[in-house]
Amino acid sequence: MAKNLVIVESPAKANTIKKFLGSNYEVIASNGHVRDFPKSSLGIDVEHDFEPKYITIRGKGELLAKLRKEVKKADKIYLATDPDREGEAISWHLLQALKLDDKKTSRITFNEITKNAVKNSIKQARKIDMDLVDAQQARRMLDRLVGYEISPILWEKIKRGLSAGRVQSVALRIIADREEEINAFVPVEYWSIDALLKVHGLRKPIKAKFYGTKDGKIALENGEQTNEILEKLKKAEFVISEVKSSDRIRKPNLPFTTSTLQQEASKELNFSTSKTMRIAQQLYEGVEIKGRGLTGLISYLRTDSTRVSDEADASARQYIKDNYGEDYVTGENVNARSNKKIQDAHEAIRPTYLDLSLPLVKEELSRDQFRLYQLIWKRFIASRMKPAVYETRSIKIDAGEYRFTTSASRLKFDGFMAVYAGSEESQEDNIVGIDIDKDTRIELDSFEDARHFTQPPAHFTEASLVKTLEELGIGRPSTYAPTITTILARRYVVKENKNLYITELGEIVNDIMKKAFPSIVDVTFTANFETLLESVETGDIGWKTVVSNFFPDLNDAVLHAKDTLEKVKIADEVTDVVCEECGRNMVIKYGPHGKFLACPGFPECRNTKPFLEKIGVACPKCGKDIVVRKTKKGRRYYGCENAPECDYMSWTMPGKETAKETAKETAKEAHDDKDA
Repeated sequence: MAKNLVIVESPAKANTIKKFLGSNYEVIASNGHVRDFPKSSLGIDVEHDFEPKYITIRGKGELLAKLRKEVKKADKIYLATDPDREGEAISWHLLQALKLDDKKTSRITFNEITKNAVKNSIKQARKIDMDLVDAQQARRMLDRLVGYEISPILWEKIKRGLSAGRVQSVALRIIADREEEINAFVPVEYWSIDALLKVHGLRKPIKAKFYGTKDGKIALENGEQTNEILEKLKKAEFVISEVKSSDRIRKPNLPFTTSTLQQEASKELNFSTSKTMRIAQQLYEGVEIKGRGLTGLISYLRTDSTRVSDEADASARQYIKDNYGEDYVTGENVNARSNKKIQDAHEAIRPTYLDLSLPLVKEELSRDQFRLYQLIWKRFIASRMKPAVYETRSIKIDAGEYRFTTSASRLKFDGFMAVYAGSEESQEDNIVGIDIDKDTRIELDSFEDARHFTQPPAHFTEASLVKTLEELGIGRPSTYAPTITTILARRYVVKENKNLYITELGEIVNDIMKKAFPSIVDVTFTANFETLLESVETGDIGWKTVVSNFFPDLNDAVLHAKDTLEKVKIADEVTDVVCEECGRNMVIKYGPHGKFLACPGFPECRNTKPFLEKIGVACPKCGKDIVVRKTKKGRRYYGCENAPECDYMSWTMPGKETAKETAKETAKEAHDDKDA
C-alpha cells in the first residue's frame, strides 16, 4: 500500500488528525515555521530586486532531518498547515526546505479538525497558492524593513531594546492620540431634573426625565437656569399627554470572528487578547475528551468572516428545534447579513460538534477552556435563533409649558436570549403591563436635580483597541494579539484595570515616529497597505511591486532621521527604597523577568532587589503591606512584604475586609506551590 505523509504545524493538531486517517498515513508536526530571515541581518537584498534570504531557523535542523527521512519513505505528501496566508507560507517554506517533489506534494486545508473535513480536504488536494504566499511574503518584508530600518534609530536616539513596527507603531499612535484627547478635554457643566410622580394604581412612584417643551428639547446648562425652571414646575400640574406602546425587536449577534471573540472574551471573561488566542488555539487543535480521544472543538480561529457552512447551519437549527422548540428557530438566512467588507475565505468561529454540549465537556476542559468554549458555543447557537421581543411603553408628561418623558420595556419573548443574553440587561419597569392612558391621574411627589459634567473619551482597553484597529482596516485577525503584546512588552503602554495608558517611553517613541516617519504611523496609509496586500493575494499586483514602491521613501526618511533627530534621555523612576550599601534611593529597572530595583550608583554599587508592587491593603497578620509575588512556577499570588517572617498569602487579590478570611485557608497551598 502507498505511504502518505501529512505535515501540520503543531503536535496537538497532528495527534487529533492522526485518529481520522488510517494506518496508511503518517502525521508529523513542523512546530511552526522552519525558515525565516536571519536575525543578524536584514535578509532582504534591496539592491537586487528585494530578493529574500531565508535560512533554517535555529534549532530546526534536527526536525528537518527527521522530516526528510519521512519524506523519502512517502509516496504522497500532504501539507496541512493552517488555512490562511501564514499557513500557506509555512507550506511553501516546507516545500523549499525539504526540496519536495511538486508531482507528489499537495496542499490541503480544512476549516475544522473533524473526520469529514479532514477526509474531504484530501479529496480536494491542490497545489500551493503562490498568491497567498506572496501576500504573506510582502507583509513579512514590509514589517521587516520597518523594524530593521527604524529600530536601530530608536536604539541610538533613546535606548537599546526598543522596536518599531508597521502595525504596532500605528496602534501606539492611536493610544497616544486618545491620551492627548483626554488630556485636552475641558469638562462642560450640565444639569438634569427628574420628577418622581405618583401614579394612581401604582405603589411606587415613577421617575420621569426633564425633556424641554412641547416644541423641542432644552439643554440645562447651569444652576440658575435649572432653579428658574424648577420654580415654575413646582406650581405646575402634571398630566399625561401621550402614551405609546409597541414591540421592540433585538436580533442576535452573528457568530464570532477573531476580532469579536477577543472583544467579547475581554468584556465577559476578562481575558487578554493573547490569552483568548492561546486558549482558542488549544480548542481548535484538540483537547482530550473522554470516549473520543483528542477532539478539535471549534473551527479555525483566525477569521474575519461570519459565514458558516450549510451543514453547520442545518445542524444548529435542528439542535434548537429539539431543545427549545420550533418557535425559537429563525427563518432568516443569517449568512445574508454578512458585512460586504468581510473576506469570506473562512467560516466564523463555531463549535465543530454540537452533540458535545456544555455539560458533556465541562469536566474535560480547564476552567478557562470551558468558559471560552461556552462563549463560542452559545453565540453560535443564538445566531440561529429568533430575535428577542420586548414590550415597550413610552409616556410624555406635560407640566405647564414643560415636558417630561419616561419609558421602559420588559421581555415578551426571550428568543435567542434563552441561550445567550450577554452582559446587557433588559430594562424593566412597573409602567409596562398596567393600564396607563391620558386619563390616568398623576401628581408630583418630589424633584431630583443634579449637576453633571461631560466626561472625556474613555481610555482604550484591549477590546476597544482591537475594535478600532478592525474598523480602521489596520492589521489582520492574526496580528491584533501580538501587536498589543508587543507594545505592552516594550513598556510603551501599561495596563491597569483593563485600561491601556501610554508611558513616558511610549510618548517619546510616538513623538519620534510622528516626526521622522509620519507615513508609517499614518492610519490611512497603513490601512491602504492592507488593501494592497489583498490585491497581492488575488493576483492583481506583484508583491515585489508593493515592496519596491514602499522602500525608497522609507530609506530617505531613515537617512534624514539619523542626521536630524536628537538623543533623548529617559530618567529612571526613583523610589523611596534606600540602598543598604550606599544610602542612595533605588530606581526601577526592567529586566527579562520584569521590574526590579537597582542602585543608581552602578557600577560602583551593584546592589539590586526584587520590586514589590503594593496593592494598598494591609496584611491582616502583621499590618505591613500586601504585595504582588510570584511562585517558582511563575503563578501570581499576594503575600506580605515581610515574608518569610510573615506567611500570609492569597491567590486572589484581597480586599481590606477579605484579607483576614483568606489568610489561614491559603497559606499552606502557597508553600506547597513554592516548594514544587
